Amino acid sequence: MQMGGTRFTKASQRLHSFCLFLALGSFIWGYNVGVLASVLVHPGFKKTLHRPDASLSGLITAIYYLGTFISYLFFAHPAADKLGRRHAAFVGMGVTCVGQALQVGATGSAAEALGMVIVGRIVAGVGTGIISTSVPLYQSEIAPSKHRGRFVVMNHIGFITGLASGFWVGYGMTFWDSERGLQVAWRYSLSVSFVPAFFFLVGLLFMHESPRWLVEHGKIDEAFTTLQYYREGYYTSDEIYDELDDIERSVASFRVTGLVWTSLFADRSLFARMWRSALLQFLAQMCGATAMKYYLPALFRALGLSHRVSLLAGGIESTLKIGCNVLEMFIIDRVGRRLTLVIGAVIMAFSLLINGTLPLIYPNNSNTAADYACVVFVFIYSLGYSMGFGPAAWVYGSEIFPTAVRARGLSFAASCGAIGSIIVTQIWPIGIAALGSKIYFFFMVINLVSVPIIYIFFLETKGRALEDMDVLFGGHDPSVSSEHLLADGEDEDDDQGPRRRGSPIDGGLWRD
Repeated sequence: MQMGGTRFTKASQRLHSFCLFLALGSFIWGYNVGVLASVLVHPGFKKTLHRPDASLSGLITAIYYLGTFISYLFFAHPAADKLGRRHAAFVGMGVTCVGQALQVGATGSAAEALGMVIVGRIVAGVGTGIISTSVPLYQSEIAPSKHRGRFVVMNHIGFITGLASGFWVGYGMTFWDSERGLQVAWRYSLSVSFVPAFFFLVGLLFMHESPRWLVEHGKIDEAFTTLQYYREGYYTSDEIYDELDDIERSVASFRVTGLVWTSLFADRSLFARMWRSALLQFLAQMCGATAMKYYLPALFRALGLSHRVSLLAGGIESTLKIGCNVLEMFIIDRVGRRLTLVIGAVIMAFSLLINGTLPLIYPNNSNTAADYACVVFVFIYSLGYSMGFGPAAWVYGSEIFPTAVRARGLSFAASCGAIGSIIVTQIWPIGIAALGSKIYFFFMVINLVSVPIIYIFFLETKGRALEDMDVLFGGHDPSVSSEHLLADGEDEDDDQGPRRRGSPIDGGLWRD
């Protein structure tokens, strides 16, 4: 029986269910992003902070990405490398909840409340940085190479579902228009994220660790057990042994080279991956998507929609993106990462052109049809993002680095995305106020410039095993660089009987 090109086996069921569960971590990240759009315009929040102006709203939005930036540089990769992908996600979620609690409890004078919100945003950003790297790393490291894109895209589906949920909760809170609702509804909106966070934390306790992380830390027996659990009924026993052999070779060969994490910037092959992954993350934010996430209701209000209808439209837009991401999940392993990125950038550029041009031709909402056309092209823009930068930036970055530096590589790359988010969230409100719809042309140009860059300089990774990326990016060949280690293992096999191919780490496992 087939399921989208994957045999519907125990392994397939487990991979789909666990990757969907892991997407709950990104759901909470997306929810916290989506709900802020309604919180920023809520009367109770404005009253608590004494009606923050556009620059202060931009600061509240952008400061979150300062937290993620700090996390990507200093906390995300040590957590993923030392604790494991699973435990790192657990710690990240705990930190995120602390940050959310500070925001929910913001009170006192305007300065005190603002301080609590800002500190809470930074702390939540630190936790999100850990979650947003450890989850796609785990998904990438347990997925079969032919369907890896699909399973990592689930991470972004979780994010978009959370984003949509945040908009819908914000929309629902507009109906709580009693005196108490106008005061505290924004706090309840932020508190909703604690419910899925609880289930995520509990569920992580029952999951296996990533087999590649286990091999990296010498836990070969446990790695084999985990691989067998995620491959049962899909791969034969010999194929599972072969995959474990390839993982061990890759880990051992990296150790033989003597490369360390600083080699991400010094070694030609690793730096070729580093700058591509970092640039992709940066472009994924500079394409304008970050502004759309946070300021979508304000954007719709500028097009003539009421406050409540703006939130409703934001919920619909985010919900449609879920379907777009599900579509991407089934095509990214067929057409490849590069083509989806290029097509997505072209769609976004055209949509931004329309949204920048029509308000100049018909200023001050003088043409209802033009305003509605802009709304439609906001939805089309979302389609482009969901087919390109949104999921593909994380898929690409989570698969191109060797196991030993995969967490660091993805974290450093994601820090460039955080820088892009900070820039965009500061530019957008000021740009809209000063330039109006002309600000769209700035982001349109970025998308147009992205097309030749991606097409010319980015290598296609679809269908390749994680251990084969060295060949693609001109690195060392695992089969050659660890040859003497394997030879030693094979000599031992001659003396000790029917063991599987010599393992370069911990002597390997016995075959039955």
